[in-house]
Amino acid sequence: MKPLIICTAVLGIALAPAAAGAKGCIKGAIVGGIAGHMAGHGKVGVVAGCIIGHHEANKRDANRTDQKASPPAQDNHI
Repeated sequence: MKPLIICTAVLGIALAPAAAGAKGCIKGAIVGGIAGHMAGHGKVGVVAGCIIGHHEANKRDANRTDQKASPPAQDNHI
């Protein structure tokens, strides 16, 4: 079973850049699947990991766009 998990993780990481629409989902699914497998609920862990990973990736993207949109305050006191 461990070789299957390792192969899945390696393939997921290798194919992650190709899946631009699934930001965070693949990494979250791998982590959630492993954690869920340890708890006896592998499929539920994959789904939950995908949802959480996608949410976190969107949150990071929103923070990056906010930082780019707001210029730094400048003090021009002479």
